[in-house]
Amino acid sequence: MMKKLFSLIVLLLSVTAVFAQNGADIEMADTLRSSGKIYVVVATLAIIFVGLAIYLFSIDKRLKKVENEK
Repeated sequence: MMKKLFSLIVLLLSVTAVFAQNGADIEMADTLRSSGKIYVVVATLAIIFVGLAIYLFSIDKRLKKVENEK
């Protein structure tokens, strides 16, 4: 069941990404790129994702420790 749900989510996200790339110019992205602020946005997102990954791995590690104690 979980495998089917995961496959469905991946399929829906990949279809959404294809439709989102219609070649239209996005004014906000051009403005951020021209002023150099796009790097701040990308760095902030990278820090958030790395933080989430570290947090999830630490939770997984603690959960495995608790499961092995029982």
